[in-house]
Amino acid sequence: MFAEPDVEREDRPDGSVVFRSRAPLGPYPRSVAAMLRDWAEADPAHPLVAERAGDGWATLTYGEVRDRADALGQALLDRGLGPHRPLMILSGNSVAHFVLTLGALTAGVPVAPISVAYSLLSTDHARIRDIASLLRPGLVFAEAGGPFAAALAAVEGPGVVLAYDVDAVPGAESLDDLLATAPGPELAAAYAATGPGTLAKVLFTSGSTGSPKGVLNTHRMLCSNQQAIRQAWPFLAGERPVLVDWLPWSHTFGGNHNVDLVLRNGGTLYLDDGKPAPQLFGRSLENLRSVPPTLYFNVPAGYAQLVPVLERDPEFARVFFSRLRLLFNAAAALPAALRSRLEAAAAAAGADVPLTGSWGATETAPAVTSAHFPFTDARCIGVPLPGLAVKLAPVGEAHEIRVRGDAVTPGYLHRPDLTEAAFDDEGFYRTGDAAVPASGDPNTGLLFGGRIAEDFKLDTGTFVRVGALRTALLSAVPLLSDVVLAGENRQYIGALAWLNQAEARLAGPLDEADGCLVHAELAGQVAKLLAAMNSVAGSAGRVERLVVLAEPPDLDAGEITDKGYLNQRRVLARRAALVERLYADEPDVAVIVAG
Repeated sequence: MFAEPDVEREDRPDGSVVFRSRAPLGPYPRSVAAMLRDWAEADPAHPLVAERAGDGWATLTYGEVRDRADALGQALLDRGLGPHRPLMILSGNSVAHFVLTLGALTAGVPVAPISVAYSLLSTDHARIRDIASLLRPGLVFAEAGGPFAAALAAVEGPGVVLAYDVDAVPGAESLDDLLATAPGPELAAAYAATGPGTLAKVLFTSGSTGSPKGVLNTHRMLCSNQQAIRQAWPFLAGERPVLVDWLPWSHTFGGNHNVDLVLRNGGTLYLDDGKPAPQLFGRSLENLRSVPPTLYFNVPAGYAQLVPVLERDPEFARVFFSRLRLLFNAAAALPAALRSRLEAAAAAAGADVPLTGSWGATETAPAVTSAHFPFTDARCIGVPLPGLAVKLAPVGEAHEIRVRGDAVTPGYLHRPDLTEAAFDDEGFYRTGDAAVPASGDPNTGLLFGGRIAEDFKLDTGTFVRVGALRTALLSAVPLLSDVVLAGENRQYIGALAWLNQAEARLAGPLDEADGCLVHAELAGQVAKLLAAMNSVAGSAGRVERLVVLAEPPDLDAGEITDKGYLNQRRVLARRAALVERLYADEPDVAVIVAG
């Protein structure tokens, strides 16, 4: 099922270590559009993409998607779009979004899918305006006019195309009108001119800075990355995957890794209109019951919602695991306790399904490493994929992961200053993440160490690795969905946390006290679990106090990035008063003290 790791290690005099796969990267398609056209030629009737329609699914085949993509590609060219006039997409995953993206890529038009949160959750749409100013789009698409009217108004100048509710935005065109376009020689010429070096996407990421920056994604990046994944997972060459996936296409995990994996391997993508949030996860469960996937991709927050259901609903677990080949986790380390429960749920359903993971970035298309071998440490991110070199470079007390190869971005849109700063003198992309070798054997992979900028020291000089401790805390206290750690220049570590509704089964209502949730049973359980964790940890791994926050992370305030990750330092700065409560001489009623 998986390729055997075969990695070489080079130790350098400056303390850096370089890892490379000995397997050469094989040939790959020249563009994402070529993946679609190759499969449409080979098997036009095979289903490619489906979305919910009533109690069933509305499906388009490879041939139907190619025909729609050709019509839309010509329509975009007719409206003056091209390599320097990209398509901006404000709405989330949908069949319309999918075919419009492939139409743009067929015509050599870059696509910029924008986080839906910037349109629907933001109150000032400042980031939408900033992105549009940098991107300079030739056209903007949204699924429906009404919900996106305010965001569309923030993007001044370009034309607007809507799939529904066209009358809500004056001057907007209907997607159906674009689909009626007959493809001509202009499209054929534009497709022929598209190659590995052509810009395919601009993905906007704010990282820890809060300022959107446009990451250039070329066809070389996307296609080489899929070839590398296929070499690590050779079973894909003979098994066309079926995905039921919610991960947003504004993020490289969902939009590049998963969508392109389906296109590269002739698979089928079912659009999951749920997500791992208490009010929406039931929809995901309905979709997974309807179409059991062969590959399942999620993030730790998603697995935290899924595992309790698998444990209490054996029939759902049987359906879910019925044809599953692998489980895949990315975005952050999966807490060890959650991993163990997931493996136990699979075994109880009679399934032997490997749990694997990967590491990468928006700037790397995204996969750099893959854990395509058995491992037990939850921090394991695997070994470098073919065609990529990984350097662990000393930075302070950590070793930064740096990457070079075909899947690495050429830089940032209209920001030569950011591009220059992003690479070292050997051309390795500086990721800002830390890792260490799992052992002296390079084939055992790397262990993720978190974001270097998030780490801090206590006033004793003890160095706290935030990424590793965060994962350990969420594993030890599954009642929590996420945490931010405090303690820089303090005597001990404290935490701001959010409740995991899927795990919390408490008697009586939760009270609120100055922004924190208060509940005696919750406090007792958390205090006991913290004490158990602390009893086997050193000072760098002990969390002495914790508050459970009532207010979710705020997008407009920069507390979460476009990818949905917590911005550790922004949360601590914005909620400084709550941090002070953690360190008060006499803790108030909302502060949970480790038992």
